[in-house]
Amino acid sequence: MPLNQKLIPISLTNPYVMKVSIITVCYNSEATLLKTFASVNKQTYSNIEYIVVDGGSTDSTLQLIKDNQSIISRWVSEPDQGLYDAMNKGLDMATGDIVGILNSDDTFLNDKVIEEVAKFHSSHDIDASVGNIIQHKPSGKVTRVYSSKNWKPRKLKIGFMPPHPSIFFKTELFQELGNYKLGFVIGSDYELITRFFLKHEISWKYSGITTTAMLVGGLSSSGAASYKLITKEIQKALSMNDIAFNPNKIKLRFIWKLIGVLKKNNA
Repeated sequence: MPLNQKLIPISLTNPYVMKVSIITVCYNSEATLLKTFASVNKQTYSNIEYIVVDGGSTDSTLQLIKDNQSIISRWVSEPDQGLYDAMNKGLDMATGDIVGILNSDDTFLNDKVIEEVAKFHSSHDIDASVGNIIQHKPSGKVTRVYSSKNWKPRKLKIGFMPPHPSIFFKTELFQELGNYKLGFVIGSDYELITRFFLKHEISWKYSGITTTAMLVGGLSSSGAASYKLITKEIQKALSMNDIAFNPNKIKLRFIWKLIGVLKKNNA
């Protein structure tokens, strides 16, 4: 099913001319992919390079991609070694000034997100921006606002990272510092953020922009088993980058999160 709307032509009066690459990785995503496509298609900012990487879907995902090639700059459909391998394929195709990830079951919060992100990067000489996301149920009910407002890179040492979909990086960073490591189940984004922000101390700012509406669920948010797995992978990510940490603080990070919630409620 093709989308009816087309991306708005670039305005000659638009001062934010930087190219923004958006990568969507998908696999058997027929139930949600059109909403993701529509949220990219409706962006008011037009200098978007939209890259779709499909893992060789067996449902109608590939047909949806073919039906909507008018809004997709580049795409590939082939088997991969998992989520992070697919993201790396997208990064290798990206030619934008900055790049961000939009998952195949997520949407941009509103139609001006990329315009606001491009404006923020045009106004600041930074390697990356971090923002906020909301998490919601299939019904649309918001279950969490995940903010980077009080996040600092040192918090990676106790198990806290900014929401991955809210981060926009200079694309050149991946050529300089490397892509996502494949030796993780769900923690490769943590390792990359640790490597970029803590080990190499890239320049960054909190944008204040809520970029993404994220559907709750998935491996990284599915209970005690995933908590144990991500705890292990956080420690692995820090160790790989020669970052000293206290394992007990990471294991008990839910306590620091609870303290933060209590402080916020009592403020």
